[in-house]
Amino acid sequence: MKKITFKFLGIVFFLMFIETIDAAIKLPAIVSSNMVLQRNTEVVLWGWADPEEKITINTSWLKKTFKIRADKNGNWRIEVNTTNSKNAQSIEITSKTSGITLENILFGEVWLCSGQSNMQQSMMGYGGQPTFDTALPIARSNNFNLRLFTVNRVGSKTPQKDLKKYTPWQQASPKNVSEFSAIAYFFGQQLQEILDCPVGLIHTSWGGSSVEAWMSKEAISTYQKVNLENRDLKKRTNSIPTALFNGMIHPLIPYTIKGMLWYQGESNRMQPEKYKKFFPAMVKDWRKRWEIGGFPFFYVQIAPYLYGNNEVFQKVENTAFIREAQLQCLDLIPNSGIAITMDIGDKESIHPPKKKEVADRLLLNALHKTYGYTSISYASPVYTSLEIKDNSILLKFKNNKKGLYSYDGLSGFEIAGDDKVFYPAVAKIVNRKNVLVTSTKVPNPIAVRYAWKNWINGTLYNGALLPASSFRTDTWNDATRAEK
Repeated sequence: MKKITFKFLGIVFFLMFIETIDAAIKLPAIVSSNMVLQRNTEVVLWGWADPEEKITINTSWLKKTFKIRADKNGNWRIEVNTTNSKNAQSIEITSKTSGITLENILFGEVWLCSGQSNMQQSMMGYGGQPTFDTALPIARSNNFNLRLFTVNRVGSKTPQKDLKKYTPWQQASPKNVSEFSAIAYFFGQQLQEILDCPVGLIHTSWGGSSVEAWMSKEAISTYQKVNLENRDLKKRTNSIPTALFNGMIHPLIPYTIKGMLWYQGESNRMQPEKYKKFFPAMVKDWRKRWEIGGFPFFYVQIAPYLYGNNEVFQKVENTAFIREAQLQCLDLIPNSGIAITMDIGDKESIHPPKKKEVADRLLLNALHKTYGYTSISYASPVYTSLEIKDNSILLKFKNNKKGLYSYDGLSGFEIAGDDKVFYPAVAKIVNRKNVLVTSTKVPNPIAVRYAWKNWINGTLYNGALLPASSFRTDTWNDATRAEK
């Protein structure tokens, strides 16, 4: 009888111990010491505890003590105002049974950086695919005011409350910068220097991922049904609809951010029309879920690359079509900006090595459109209209206040008549702001295409040395290219 009693008491004490553990306050991975909170705004702190547990929150920058209670499911959330202080801050979160102290917190600008392998590419690059000019930046990367957080690659069939795998908030240093996203780092490091305030970078990317994988079930269900019940998450996780949103984006919501950087599209290059629907829908859905309004969303147009066939013309295998779709998304996504990369692609590598140039162009968008540096040019020239003049076509552009420019002359232009057959053309800048296109083989031209290939080196810039996207003046679906 005594043995049974002792055994029973042991079980009771064990259950009490387990209950005490469960009662401890828990925070999401993204809310921790060393984090950067968006400055001078209202930020969200949230977590979990026992159902209806009373929680007290004290911050080093506010005199007020916050007293809240977890709901019946153990969820709690509170909005707290931050300041412009550059001093390190702390937060104490306590309950009857536990307490957490967060230290070395900074107020600054927080940017979320996502996409596929070109966003994922680190300062050290991939095997045999380097990132240019990173050795000295890595060596100089010690920076108390620049903080990095990395979400590791995990898919999920359902939206997760917290991250399963991650590298926590860290101060930038050569050790952690070397394996961090090169585009994100170059963007953040320069933004921190220019604004002279802390910057926090949250990196969550997966190479080869499709836009569908980053969409919520609610967002994508407008266009297709999603049923992951029998899907094997270990197979091509990065292309499973909603899987990356569930595992790598949802756990970050509602951490307050300033804006978003995005570099993705290679995996959707065969579906340009579909991408024009899915991509804006993804952005709209993310903004709705974050509940902080239409935050800035700046993205990169995919770079020229051979993709095995440079002669394909009117089929979607020609990535000029997805580049066109991405450019058109500027008009479909409010408060957005695009970084054109026509001049910094790599014929032999889908991972162009010039990542700082990409970051610079994203940064110009942010400085001009988000931070009030309106004297800085940020937008590439964009074709707007044409005028037929005798046997030539005069192309007109916007975003060319300081004119158009070409380093060594224009190339990559083709021209067609009403037979819809395109011939190589001669193109030149006239009046410093227009492009005149002609061909002796097309006496009555009506349409022009520029850089309409998988691989090509862009040659057309504006006065700010920002390259023009590939473009076409027609909407033909049955055009051909003249045989050589």
